[in-house]
Amino acid sequence: QVQLEESGGGSVQAGGSLRLSCAVSGSIFTINTMGWFRQAPGKQRELVAIHDNRARTKYGDSVEGRFTISRDNAKNTVYLQMNSLMPEDTAVYYCAAAYGNYGGGWPGPGEYDYWGQGTQVTVSS
Repeated sequence: QVQLEESGGGSVQAGGSLRLSCAVSGSIFTINTMGWFRQAPGKQRELVAIHDNRARTKYGDSVEGRFTISRDNAKNTVYLQMNSLMPEDTAVYYCAAAYGNYGGGWPGPGEYDYWGQGTQVTVSS
């Protein structure tokens, strides 16, 4: 059983930065795709950033150029560096892990095997 634990959330003013961490119990090396998703009140969960074990990355349109996902297999940890934060980035941020190999594609939100409990990020204007 793999457990994911997010940390690093909090409150920040618009234009500020935060770095989220996702610690994985067990070896991250065997996990194909690690991702960050977010869900704001009244909205669907959306992709923020994903990173596979070939170092490919994909970002949601609204965070492209502001957020950076990175993965440290030695520390079993995935990070999300968030810069130039905006009030619309306010959400609960979830870490997720997918073991499957999607032949060059990406897993859909329903194809992730494990999810963390989430960490709140609040950006004030």
